[in-house]
Amino acid sequence: PAPPPLGSAHAGRRRPRPETMAMPASGLTRYLLLMAQQHLEFRLPEIKSLISLNGGQFSNQLESNLNSPFWILSLRSEEMARGLMKRTVCAKSIFELWGRGKSVEELHSSLKKYPVEKMEPYLRSDFTYKINVHVFNKTLTQQEKIERIDFLEFLPFKGKVNLKKPDHVFWFLEDYGTDPNNVPEQPLHLYFGRWIADGQRDLIEAYSVKRRHFIGNTSMDACLAFIMANHGKVKTNDIVFDPFVGTGGLLIASAHFGAYVCGTDIDYSTVHGLGRTSRKNQKWRGPDENIRANLRQYGLENYYLDVLVSDASKPIWKKGMQFDAILTDPPYGIREATRRTGSQKEMAKVTERGTENHISISSNYHLSDILFDLLKFAAEYLVIGGRLVYWLPVYKPEYTEEIIPRHPCLKLISNCEQTLSSHTSRHLITMEKVKEFEDEDRFSNILESQYLPYKTHNSFRDKYFSGVTKRIAKEEKDNQK
Repeated sequence: PAPPPLGSAHAGRRRPRPETMAMPASGLTRYLLLMAQQHLEFRLPEIKSLISLNGGQFSNQLESNLNSPFWILSLRSEEMARGLMKRTVCAKSIFELWGRGKSVEELHSSLKKYPVEKMEPYLRSDFTYKINVHVFNKTLTQQEKIERIDFLEFLPFKGKVNLKKPDHVFWFLEDYGTDPNNVPEQPLHLYFGRWIADGQRDLIEAYSVKRRHFIGNTSMDACLAFIMANHGKVKTNDIVFDPFVGTGGLLIASAHFGAYVCGTDIDYSTVHGLGRTSRKNQKWRGPDENIRANLRQYGLENYYLDVLVSDASKPIWKKGMQFDAILTDPPYGIREATRRTGSQKEMAKVTERGTENHISISSNYHLSDILFDLLKFAAEYLVIGGRLVYWLPVYKPEYTEEIIPRHPCLKLISNCEQTLSSHTSRHLITMEKVKEFEDEDRFSNILESQYLPYKTHNSFRDKYFSGVTKRIAKEEKDNQK
């Protein structure tokens, strides 16, 4: 039988070309992911990494527009789908997809073709159920939502409706595109499926830096910290290291996923929680403002190994020490200085270094050297299959993929851009160790062309603030008109 119309708006509508729903490969089930419309570039690498972490293989044939909140992918089992949602902060929910179409007629036809034997276990008379209606980029009235639910009467539901504590929840979803200024009259796509699990978006608020004991000028946003841990495939019992640890935001995200964490930083005051605070209306840091206290705040202190005062340009680890993941946000001279121990002339007088007051002579640490040291360290100290995830600052007018640092032991996995200003951005780079480190790799310099944009100390800083200066001058000129 033909499906009932969904309100008068559907009457006389031109019938679109049918959208077929081919069955997935043998042994795979098709699922619908409802994505959060935030950090769009970071979503696909996160989902790929988490599928791999759960023992799956990502199919390149993602049946979706990557900018859309609706993604269709095939997975081996419901257990894998649940494992994915236990980690992701980029996806809101996942559903076992029963039908889809570009019109109600197509959705009806698609649902009719879905195997009844796959539906029946969830539609039995001894199970209660509930149907939710979700619409993206449009608002429906309650009456319109009821019409969508009534449309599904042809499905063989045998149980009773329970809106408070149903045994199974089903979702009817409509997609009206991503342009709020050009919302189509009819949905572009319609979906129906069984809800499986929600993602971990609640972690973003639960771990917000606004309520964290110890923060600094460059404390990592909670959402991005969890994304980095997921890109790095951090898992239970891993050892995760941050060579520019700061206030430990990346350690917190990693520890939440069950990893043991450690780090280093050249700043004695930051490591020990001393000195001036970054908080408003507070001058000095309190006794409970340190990295260890941050992990204690979230019940993660058992995962804290240690944080050491150390210079990232001078590795302190003995041979054979290996990390499962290295997550870091190197300094690029905007809010934190780029420095290392040793005077400008590399003076050898150790006695000149103030050990009593913990202040050592420091020199400029060029961004090119930071990158070279970081990749060399990761190549030597990561386990095979371990990942390096770090932020690379970029001056947009000069950006090409060729300037992304490379190393023969490391394979580039993903490169995601986050815009900072009209002329600057930073890229989240994920690399995986694919080859054992050998002596000849120790001095495997990155190509000169890749280093060129970072050769002069604070070159990124100068270019960053040149744009700010020009903008202020333009605003002042406009105000004078």
